[in-house]
Amino acid sequence: MGNSYAGQLKSARFEEVLHSSIEASLRSSSLAPRPVFSRLYLDAERRLSSLEGGSRADNEEEEEEGEGGLETNGPPNPYQLAPPPEGCCTTDGFCQAGKDLRLVSVSSEPLEVPAGFLLVGAKSPSLPDQLLVCAVDKRFLPDDSGHNALLGFSGNCVGCGRTGFCYFTEFSSHINLKLSTQPKKQKHLKYYLVRNAQGALTQGPAICWKGAEFRSRQASASASSSPVLPQLEGVGPLAALSSEPGAPGLNPGILTGAQQAGSAPASDQPPPAAAPGAAVFNGRDCPKHQQLMQSSLAALVRPSTLGIFSNSGPPKKRHKGWSPESPWAADAGCAQGIMNRAKYEGTGVAYVPQPSAAGPASVTFPAVASGEPVSVPDNLLKICKAKPVIFKGHGNFPYLCGNLNDVVVSPLLYTCYQNSQSISRAYEQYGSSAVQPISEEMQLLLTVYYLVQLAADQVPLMEELEQIFLRSWRESHLAEVRQCPQAPPQTYPPAPGPAGSVTSAQLPWLAGLAASSCNDSVHVIECAYSLAEGLAKMFRLLVEGKLAKTNYVVIICACRSTAIDSCIAVTGKYQARVLSESLLSPAEYQREVRCELATGKVDSLGAFFSTLCPEGDIDLLLDKFHQENQGHVSSSLTSTSVTNAAGLEVGGTSVCTSDRPEPRSIRPSQLAVAQKLLSHMCSIADSSTRNLDLGSFEKVDFLVCVPPSEVTFQQTVAHVWRSGVLRELGLEQEPASRQRVERRVLKLDAKAPATFTAFLQRCRRSPHTLFVLIHDHAHWDLASSAIHDLYSQSDPSVGLVDRLLNCREVKEAPNIVTLHVTSFPYALQTQRTLVSPYNEIHWPVPHSDGAGLYPESKKYFGLSEFIESALSGHSLPLLRYDDSFEGMATALGKRFPRLHSAVIRTLVLVQHYAAALMAARGLARMKNHTSVETLEITRNLLNAPKQCPRGHGLMVLLRVPCSPLATVAYERLAHVRARLALEEDFEIILGNPGTGITVGKHFVKQLKMWQKIEDAEWRPQTYLELEGLPCILIFSGMDPHGESLPRSLRYCDLRLINASCLARSVLEQELGLAAYFVSSEVPAEQAARSEAPDSDGEKPSSSDNEDEEAGTEVGFEATSPSERHSPMKRERSRSHDSASSSPSSRVSGFVPCSETLAQPPRPAQGELVRSSPPYGPVEEARAPVEKPRLDGAPQAGQQSLQAPAVSCPQPASSPSLGASSMGTLVLQASQCSLAKACRQPPVVFLPKLVYDMVTATDSSGLPKAASLLPAPSVMWTSSFRPLLNKTMTSTEQSLYYRQWTVPRPSHMDHGNRAEGRLDGFHPRRLLLSGPPQIGKTGAYLQFLSNLSGMLLRLTEVDVYDEEEINTGPQEEPEWHYAQLSDAWPDLELFRKMPFDYIIHDPKYEDASLICAHHQGVKSEDRGTRRPEDPPVRRQTARMRLSKYAAHNTYHHCEQCRHYLGSHPRYQLYESTLHAFAFSYSMLGEEIQLHFIIPKSKEHHFVFSQPGGQLESMRLPLVTDTSEECVKSPTFTPTTGRHEHGLFNLYHAMDGASHLHVLVVKEYEMAIYKKYWPNHIMLVLPSIFNSAGVGAAHFLIKELSYHNLEVERSRQEELGIKPQDIWPFIVIADDSCVMWNAVDVDCSGERSREFSWSERNVSLKHIMQHIEASPNITHYALIGLRKWGSRMRSCDVREPFSRCHVHDFVILNVDLTQNVQYNQNRFTCDDVDFNLRVHSAGLLLCRFNRFRVMKKQIAVGGQRAFHITSKVSDSSATIVPAQYICAPDSKHTFLAAPAQLLLEKFLQHHSRHFFPLSLKNHGHPVLSVDCYLNLGPQISVCYVSSRPHSMNVSCSDLSFSGLLLYLCDSFVGAGFLKQFHFLKGATLCVICQDRNSLRQTVVRLELEDEWQFRLRDEFQTANAKEDRPLFFLTGRHI
Repeated sequence: MGNSYAGQLKSARFEEVLHSSIEASLRSSSLAPRPVFSRLYLDAERRLSSLEGGSRADNEEEEEEGEGGLETNGPPNPYQLAPPPEGCCTTDGFCQAGKDLRLVSVSSEPLEVPAGFLLVGAKSPSLPDQLLVCAVDKRFLPDDSGHNALLGFSGNCVGCGRTGFCYFTEFSSHINLKLSTQPKKQKHLKYYLVRNAQGALTQGPAICWKGAEFRSRQASASASSSPVLPQLEGVGPLAALSSEPGAPGLNPGILTGAQQAGSAPASDQPPPAAAPGAAVFNGRDCPKHQQLMQSSLAALVRPSTLGIFSNSGPPKKRHKGWSPESPWAADAGCAQGIMNRAKYEGTGVAYVPQPSAAGPASVTFPAVASGEPVSVPDNLLKICKAKPVIFKGHGNFPYLCGNLNDVVVSPLLYTCYQNSQSISRAYEQYGSSAVQPISEEMQLLLTVYYLVQLAADQVPLMEELEQIFLRSWRESHLAEVRQCPQAPPQTYPPAPGPAGSVTSAQLPWLAGLAASSCNDSVHVIECAYSLAEGLAKMFRLLVEGKLAKTNYVVIICACRSTAIDSCIAVTGKYQARVLSESLLSPAEYQREVRCELATGKVDSLGAFFSTLCPEGDIDLLLDKFHQENQGHVSSSLTSTSVTNAAGLEVGGTSVCTSDRPEPRSIRPSQLAVAQKLLSHMCSIADSSTRNLDLGSFEKVDFLVCVPPSEVTFQQTVAHVWRSGVLRELGLEQEPASRQRVERRVLKLDAKAPATFTAFLQRCRRSPHTLFVLIHDHAHWDLASSAIHDLYSQSDPSVGLVDRLLNCREVKEAPNIVTLHVTSFPYALQTQRTLVSPYNEIHWPVPHSDGAGLYPESKKYFGLSEFIESALSGHSLPLLRYDDSFEGMATALGKRFPRLHSAVIRTLVLVQHYAAALMAARGLARMKNHTSVETLEITRNLLNAPKQCPRGHGLMVLLRVPCSPLATVAYERLAHVRARLALEEDFEIILGNPGTGITVGKHFVKQLKMWQKIEDAEWRPQTYLELEGLPCILIFSGMDPHGESLPRSLRYCDLRLINASCLARSVLEQELGLAAYFVSSEVPAEQAARSEAPDSDGEKPSSSDNEDEEAGTEVGFEATSPSERHSPMKRERSRSHDSASSSPSSRVSGFVPCSETLAQPPRPAQGELVRSSPPYGPVEEARAPVEKPRLDGAPQAGQQSLQAPAVSCPQPASSPSLGASSMGTLVLQASQCSLAKACRQPPVVFLPKLVYDMVTATDSSGLPKAASLLPAPSVMWTSSFRPLLNKTMTSTEQSLYYRQWTVPRPSHMDHGNRAEGRLDGFHPRRLLLSGPPQIGKTGAYLQFLSNLSGMLLRLTEVDVYDEEEINTGPQEEPEWHYAQLSDAWPDLELFRKMPFDYIIHDPKYEDASLICAHHQGVKSEDRGTRRPEDPPVRRQTARMRLSKYAAHNTYHHCEQCRHYLGSHPRYQLYESTLHAFAFSYSMLGEEIQLHFIIPKSKEHHFVFSQPGGQLESMRLPLVTDTSEECVKSPTFTPTTGRHEHGLFNLYHAMDGASHLHVLVVKEYEMAIYKKYWPNHIMLVLPSIFNSAGVGAAHFLIKELSYHNLEVERSRQEELGIKPQDIWPFIVIADDSCVMWNAVDVDCSGERSREFSWSERNVSLKHIMQHIEASPNITHYALIGLRKWGSRMRSCDVREPFSRCHVHDFVILNVDLTQNVQYNQNRFTCDDVDFNLRVHSAGLLLCRFNRFRVMKKQIAVGGQRAFHITSKVSDSSATIVPAQYICAPDSKHTFLAAPAQLLLEKFLQHHSRHFFPLSLKNHGHPVLSVDCYLNLGPQISVCYVSSRPHSMNVSCSDLSFSGLLLYLCDSFVGAGFLKQFHFLKGATLCVICQDRNSLRQTVVRLELEDEWQFRLRDEFQTANAKEDRPLFFLTGRHI
């Protein structure tokens, strides 16, 4: 390769290569570059040895890549690239410098190309659909003849500009090709890149690394007048996208299965029209010429260089599957060309130059010439009455010339053959190397067998043929299949191998034998030399009329020894018409119809119609009827129905139950789905990726995107308006007007981009609002935005969804969640979908997970039930086809072959309707010119209003997809109606998606009367508002756009839908128009009496995507296994139908027999009768998905047979319901069409082809239509895929399609893999799927409400809301120590304020009252709860979090992520562990603490040197007044609350600088560090692991004082006075959430009159206010008031109090140097410390106008301490009475600290120690130097033994008990003798051991006044090693 001279080098050539090699060596970093001679000679030898192998690919690269289906069985050689440099970009499509190289991204950018370099496109295996732009030295590329490429490489990166790559291996690594095989330029440099006329860089011709191929292409191009490059540039971009339904090109149709499976994703082929390697110009490309040239080349060079090699052996290079007998080995070039060409032809047909304007279908596909061209005869279409469709099969196909307009050539069969030869990778992985694909001969023979068994009215389906191949292959390789039954979605191209058991010589004879039994339906032609011979013979037989009975012609040429040539021609008139029309795209289809209407081609059909009526032309008959009856015909609607209605209104008795409104409510199924959506949202938020931070959003907003249908738009607006969701979301204060609601609904039309841009701007402006972008009817318009660039002028809406919903702003916005809502999710369930399977929500089905969500009186009637009605054997199925109409349409199709079948069928059906209307108006002879079915429809349409007392009628839906034909039908029927004087009997409405509804004034008046509308300007805007109106709705548009239909719909006429374009979603959405809710069968009288108030109609009142067909489960899976009906059975069914509709059946009003017999064969499960206003509840309840046949079906049928007796009009027997004074005869309510519609789904008429497809089932009972391609915009990954299973759930179906389908190039998800994401899923995208008419709109609107409520709940917390306790009656104090307006306390006045000993904090409601001499509380105020009673739930209130709240770990926002150190873009914050030791005499040893200090917080500390020993924590000065910092360090002791503790003070501090330290226990250090990586942590010594909060407070205070001393010493050296160092710290609970300030207004007339208000403030505001207090250093403790909602004026009157402070205290560590917290305490340690501080003569000040809110946290804190038994197997409950025991007893010891057992026991059982003190508040217990909680019924009096202490005067008090707790030396005998005790008072002495206990009794001389007994000694229930506490009790003598 590269040098065609194979080692015979000219000197100039040699010098050039040598120079290049030397230059590359100098540039290379490698020490040993490859020698130049090896580069020149060895590569040539290898290249020629590959040619010796027999025209296989020129080198192994093509084999390894597997292009063109030539992959072999052997596994690829592994190749390991060097790992990329650390930190470089590894994203596919980008270079390692992070620059984009994709052609689609840089096509319009100016690129600098050095001289001598060319831009080329490289292919990456991971980006099969993208080209990477590279700049390569043209000397290393082949020249125009495909030769003279230097061996080696020289290239530059166009992204980052790096130059000098001299090895392709190095270059491939730089551009991230990520290869699994050895990088070679021949494999990956594919195309030249050229600039088009607009200057954009586009894909040009392929780089011809093979000289033989280029010469053949050059020869073929010489016969064309077009140059190579211009044609490629003009055709490539268009054809690359033309395989989509929206683009002119191939339209997925009957044979679309193979077309859609056309290119397996595993194949790395270029885009179809951009594959110049196989490009064909003017249809000439000769592979035989290629073979000759290649063999000639091999013969030319073989003697000189490779003479030693044998032709029979394999080549030297590794040809993995090379076989001398392999037919592929000899024809590799041919096969490669055919494969590429098939793809080119299959998608680019519309862009081949056309010889005439007869339409793209008549253009011959580019073909490979083989021998002489075949001339297509003139007038072939006229002779055959149809265009033959020729499917290319195997081998070569001849060139066609002549009358190309009359023939269609398609590559679909060839593609099907190629796909069916692919073998799943799984078989190769299991080592099944012997597994071979089906041989070509067997494929063709199976195709003949398939064609033979087709009926005359059937059309071949590629899906069926693929399944036949699959079954045949599996049966022949059963053992290998059993080894690996599940195959992955990726497949390898076929492995070459020997032919099957059928040889090419046997094939023609076997095929002829198979065709001999089909009555010449299949004709086999055997060719001796080439297919051209057979095609010529076929055309000759067609012209001679000898193939009149033949539907298929199989042409076989087995002249070649290694392979066969074949093709199949479809010559049957019906089959050829269907297949040729299926190749048209929707745009081409409409264009052809318009052309036929505009050019007058249909006039001949109209003239033919006039000859069918013996009585003369129909128009003449209409004119005659109009003249004869003018002025004598009165409208039944006005003369009868309106009169009846008026009479009933006057009499006050209305019997039409359909007028009864239903209360609107959300249904259980909708609530369940809304909850599932909410759960998925929470799952996204809870994921570790943090792609959705629900905690950062304050409210919800939304935008609903709907298709460009005015009806759908108005319908959705009405849903949103009536749901009230805007008010629930807080978007509107008052009920919003429709105009304001319209801002939340976006119609995806030409005006949508501007509105969507405004929506995005709103999203950017509101980062704290969560926007839900709802894509309703999401299966519509999935075209890629690239399509818009091609068709923006003709159809600006193409690709609009992709441009808007998939734009970068939507994908990257963290506050936008996209919700796709559809009934047909298949196109969103592919291998490249953006929606994760975990984010799919499927509607619950009644028979499984949703059994309890549906009322028994309602049953969903969807596609499955319609199919069952057709197969169940009932005489009148709901799913029918019209045999007479089909016969007439087929006959006319043969008579007028040049007219499109849609035109013929539409005009025939309109003619039938016209004749039926004439027959219904009395022209009985016209019955012969219409069908029975059409006659039934028109008679019921005209008679229904007569049967209802209010004139309600029924709706007939006439579906005409083609808009021009819909206009023709509308005008014709309107003309017929006018001629028959029926203008006021029924309305004809043209439903066009782009326009609104137009209804005549007379009918608007009727609707307003029925719906009680007073607005004079009102006009119906949705089809739901047409409820009860007798009308024919001509529903146009290629696809329904989500329009809902009213419950008065009775007939759904789908006879005109495009039967040739079959895909599952297409069929389901058409049949979804008839989806219905029906009620169970009840008598008419009972229905009128009992059902009316709460029933609703079968058609849902509203609908999300109501036109959509039953999705997933409710699709084609419904019917129970049933054999397909024979034609005889179907005929019998039709005959019964006809009889019921004939005049003899006494059709009256509503076809009694057909109406009642069309019931579901089991009791219906659900129905909802809609109220007259057509929007009842937002949607209907969900449908059952699969409806198994029940044994009760015959009984249901028998019940139905009795119904005509009720519904047949017998007016005389109908009871009069009053109001008969006007002589009006009142009919029964059950005869109203609306009342009947409640119990009967509509009747659906289908084309025969669709009917057969829908009702046919496979052996498992699954309808065959379910095996169709799921959507036109996707394609199968492989023919070797398992079949859908009837028992699959929605989730399983989704996984099936995700595995086996891929989007087409024009699908918006096609390029998803190119985004650099490994999984490709968008994290904030959900998919809701459910059947049509089921209530999805109501569900997602309810979801929005639930989501808003949840976000509101996330922004709310439960805070304690309790009144202060022990307050008593408040009186006006005699002396005020502060003014109302004082901001700070006056120190001198405050000193005079008495201390309030009483505890007012409500959390201490169960604590002992502290008595002072001047204070007291009545005993009845105290609680009497027993210890065994459950704890009383404290009162809480739900409060909205303010912007100054403290948060836990669940809060994430952009502002505080740096504060938390948890931003995903940041690495985990680095922290260092520092030891800090100080001595404390009371503990008797040195205390060593550990600080964990993040790097970002080290500036708060002082170190001996950077990274050295921690010396101190920096303290500010008293004189510092910075507004941006808080001076006091904050310490928060915590345990068990690493997730829920409120440690995020960023917002609370309003962003101010502050020092916050978490105080944690050693065993919890790791978990706290994980959740709070950027917080400073003080780790307590391990000895405190089981200690309580007192130990933490003790160490915080002592550490802070030690730090204060160190800082004073350090800063004194800097000249700062010691007293100027800030001495305060903050000790805050971990549950303080918000802070409020009370503002007092003293502007009243009197001095003490005031008003107040409360506002939320930041902690920064409070701290800076307190820190600015005058003389603040004179206060020892400062606190805040606890928040409560019931604030009284007395609480506000005094701005400051001298009392207990709790929860959030500001501690002066300098003044409290000698006052310590009790390190042993678990409870009430703050009360104990407050009393110690006060008794020391220090000031405690509470700022009453600052209030702290405490959040209720259910975990951690004191709850972390559990008291359990040390006996592991003991399961008995431990009660407080067991917390103590007698010393040396055998009591069960407990695993709990002794101090905790003591405190808990005294709290609950102190009454046993102090019996006289119980409820004796006048004689409290004397507690010395401590406060212990003795329970709420016992009061205590605290005294301090310290000298000069401030104690309560106790001279006149007699105490009922004495409590001595660990008393020290300050307590002496003399101190105790100054107190008086009652006789019988009790004593409790508590010590650490028994020895200390005895010493204390002796030292204090207690035995003088107290009596002790041995049995009065106790200990806590601890083992000896746990150091129990001992206590002794005694009685006062």
